[in-house]
Amino acid sequence: MVELPGDKSISHRYAMLAALASGRSEIENYSPAADCASTLECVGNLGAKVERLNGNGKHRVAVTGAGLDGWKRPRRTLDAENSGTTLRLLTGLLAGQKFDSSITGDASLRRRPMKRVIEPLSLMGARIEARESNFAPLEIHGAPLHKIDYALPVASAQVKSAVLLAGLLAEGESSVQEKVRTRDHTELALAEFGAEVRHESSTISVTGRPNLEARNLSVPGDLSSAVFFIAAAMVLPGSKLLLHNVGLNPTRAAVLDVFSEWGAQLKISSVRSEAGELVGDVMAEHAPLSGGVLSGARIAQLIDELPMLAALGPYTEQGVEIRDASELRIKESDRIAVMAENLRRMGARVEERPDGLRVEGRSAGALRGAEIDPHGDHRVAMALAVAALGAQGETRIRDAECVAVSYPDFFSVLERLLTR
Repeated sequence: MVELPGDKSISHRYAMLAALASGRSEIENYSPAADCASTLECVGNLGAKVERLNGNGKHRVAVTGAGLDGWKRPRRTLDAENSGTTLRLLTGLLAGQKFDSSITGDASLRRRPMKRVIEPLSLMGARIEARESNFAPLEIHGAPLHKIDYALPVASAQVKSAVLLAGLLAEGESSVQEKVRTRDHTELALAEFGAEVRHESSTISVTGRPNLEARNLSVPGDLSSAVFFIAAAMVLPGSKLLLHNVGLNPTRAAVLDVFSEWGAQLKISSVRSEAGELVGDVMAEHAPLSGGVLSGARIAQLIDELPMLAALGPYTEQGVEIRDASELRIKESDRIAVMAENLRRMGARVEERPDGLRVEGRSAGALRGAEIDPHGDHRVAMALAVAALGAQGETRIRDAECVAVSYPDFFSVLERLLTR
C-alpha cells in the first residue's frame, strides 16, 4: 500500500487562503514538495505565521492568517523558486494590496510566460511591471481592484485562479468564463474558507471582500503522483498495488479514465467527500495497455500526466499520440522536446510535433537503458524512471534530485515497492 504525499495544487491554495483568513488553520498532509514550501515561505514573508508541526508521519502545517487586509509589505523580493502556481496565484492576491511588492523565481520559472495573468489583472486595475512585459521578476504596485467578467482565452486553472483570488480584494462579483473545464480546487477551497462562490454553466463567480475564516483541513493524496505508480504497475507484469486516500476530483481524474480506456485494471473504493474534494482508494493491477490518441478538450485535464502517458507508449499495443498540447512546451521544461529526446535515447521511435508527439508501441522494440537528462523537470524525471523499469540494461538519470519539486521521496518509495 502507498500513502501518497498531499496534493500540490490543493496545498498551495489552502496555504494562501489560510494566510488571508482570520485565525489559525491546521493543514494535515500538506505537500512536502519544494514548490509548496515556496508558497509557505512567501506567505510567511507577507505577515502570516507559519508553523511546521510534528504529526503522525504526515506533513502538517499551521498557518495563522492576518485577515483580508492584514498582509504587510515584504522586506525583500518574494521567491517562488520553481513554482509557477506560487507566482501566478500570489500575483493575483498581491495586485489588490495597499503596498508594492516584487516576486521572482528560479531560471526555469523566469522563462515561463506571465502575460496571461498580467493582462486580466490589469483589466481589474492592477499595475504590474514584468521583464519584456511577460516574464518574472514582476513588480506589483498594489492598487484598488474592480470586478471583472473575464473569458479565458486558453484553458488554464492558474489564470482562472489568479483572477478569482484577485476578486476577493475587489468590490462586487468577479467572474471567469472557461470554454474547457479546468481543475476546480480554487473554487472548492474558496467555499471552504467562507467565500461566496457561484457556478452557472461555464462561469465561476466570487463575491469580493468576504470574511474568510480559519479551517482545519486534510489534503488528499496527490493523484498526479499516484499516476507514476499506476504506470509502474502497468510496466511490470504481476504487479498489484493499493494507493490509499487518493484525490479523485472529477476535474483531475481524467487520467484514470484514460488508463481504463487503455485496458488497465483499476478498482476504486471507499469514496468520500472531504472539504468538497472527492477522496478514495485506488487498486491497480498489471494489464496490457492498448494506448491511443489523446487530444482536444481533455488535454487541459491531463496536462500534468502527459509526460507519464507518453513514456508508456513503448509498452502499449498502438503507441501513444498526444495532440493539442502545445502548453507542454512552456512548463518547467519544453516537455515535448525533452520527452522526445530522452525516449529516443532509450530506443523508442518518436515523432515530435509542434503541439505534441507520437511514441510508437511495443512492435517498435523494447526500450534499452540509457543516460537521460530530464532538464531539471521533475515530472519528466519520474516518467522516464518508470519507463526504465521495463528497459533492458541500466538507466542513469542526471539531476535526479529535481523530483523534490513535487515528490522528494519518489525514488525511495519506488525502491521500497520494487523490493517487496
